[in-house]
Amino acid sequence: MTGPLLNQRVPVVGGGFGGLAAACYLADAGADVRLVEKNDHLGGVAGRIERDGFQFDTGPSWYLMPDVFERFFDHFDRDPADYYDLQRLDPKYRVLWKDGDRVDVPDDPAAVRGLFESYESGAGEAFDAYLEEAAYTYEVGMERFVYEDRPRLRDFLDTDVLRSARGLSLLGSMDEHVADYFDHPKLRQLMQYTLVFLGGAPHNTPALYNLMAHVDHELGVYYPTGGVHSVVEGLADLARELGVTIETGRPVTALEPATDGLTAQTPTGPVTGDAIVANANPAHVEQDLLTGASDGPLGGWESATYAPSAFMLYLGVEGSVDPLAHHTLVLPEDWDPHFAAIFDEPRWPTDPAYYVNVPSRTDDTVAPDGCHTVVVLVPIAPGLEDDADARARYREQVLTDLATDAGVDLRGRIRVEETACVSEFAEWVNAPQGTALGLAHTLGQTGPLRPSHRGPLEGLYYTGGYTTPGIGMPMCLISGEHTAEAVAKDAQSARPLARLAELG
Repeated sequence: MTGPLLNQRVPVVGGGFGGLAAACYLADAGADVRLVEKNDHLGGVAGRIERDGFQFDTGPSWYLMPDVFERFFDHFDRDPADYYDLQRLDPKYRVLWKDGDRVDVPDDPAAVRGLFESYESGAGEAFDAYLEEAAYTYEVGMERFVYEDRPRLRDFLDTDVLRSARGLSLLGSMDEHVADYFDHPKLRQLMQYTLVFLGGAPHNTPALYNLMAHVDHELGVYYPTGGVHSVVEGLADLARELGVTIETGRPVTALEPATDGLTAQTPTGPVTGDAIVANANPAHVEQDLLTGASDGPLGGWESATYAPSAFMLYLGVEGSVDPLAHHTLVLPEDWDPHFAAIFDEPRWPTDPAYYVNVPSRTDDTVAPDGCHTVVVLVPIAPGLEDDADARARYREQVLTDLATDAGVDLRGRIRVEETACVSEFAEWVNAPQGTALGLAHTLGQTGPLRPSHRGPLEGLYYTGGYTTPGIGMPMCLISGEHTAEAVAKDAQSARPLARLAELG
């Protein structure tokens, strides 16, 4: 094997999407890569629960931006189909409003145009205009700001970059931006629900993320057979094919300088490398694993705006779950109080907007005959107290809400039940305040204002959703690429200096 990292040892700490992607790119560049993961499973929050014939994805369940996955596997002369099967969903998702209104959002922009027009005269034409802008934002944003790593603010001041950015809605909030196109509150919700995937709210997410409309309505929504954890397994298989050694159940307790690089201390012995890539989040690394590290970006980790946590119900249900679809959004007509309960005055939402995933609608392998796999996700504020009493009360509230406002009563038919909340996300991935996603994509935490791929210690690198380009499985794949490029670039720069030192 040849490559810029030949003979370099580069351990990866953490086996989430970013860590697995970085491991693949590093190994492909010639590095000796050992990935160590604290949990018994890979994927970070994208784990899997299996009980009594039911199978649940513990975290993400939407497969979006298929072009990014195709690009990733193509780098290694592979295809996603070599590792998992995909099904494009149509309709993509169902929306149940609590006033009794219901829509199925089709996998056809022309049909969506008609749907919008049915709610508001002129909204069909506005949808076309919005989608045209979103497609432009996606194309320019991905090529100039996502696939190209620009870790410093001055990297955005390049003349070509500024020229490319003309016409992009870089400032202002999504709330303001969408209001320029649509008056009907339900249409505004349909154009903004994807912000939850970014860990933000309409009032604090930059208008740049209008690109998510292109992701939703033109790139499509897919389901990987067996769930998202099947994608994790595919990434792990690829990593092993490239020569990566993967060890689960091996937590890292400290990161320390060594005479020949850096050392990750684990209960079963040290792992030393010329460099180390941490897929563990930077807040945890700098506060718990390093001695005398920086206080983090944004004036300190304590002042960071973290994305929501989540109250999760994993339910194995007997009988019908109508009217729930594969993906269902249950929304109040006014969701502002819910977002306020997350970002402004943290508390348990009293009239929640939430998401229900029923993959057994598409995949009969994830539930026994006559049953369904149901996952309920309610976004909540990070850091909430989630003791047993609070969780029990909210469980009852959510199940009552499903019966009253979604028209499906699951109580009395639940054969398997697991829950997760703030405490589990903090335990699974050492997430600060138990966030389920990481740093929110606020204006002050977007692009070069997110943590760098280069850590505060020489030879330490970060990858994953806390760094650029940000939250989400596709973004973490790209983050892994950026991190591997940074490691290779620094290694190449160091070699001439080392040679000069030998000659001197």
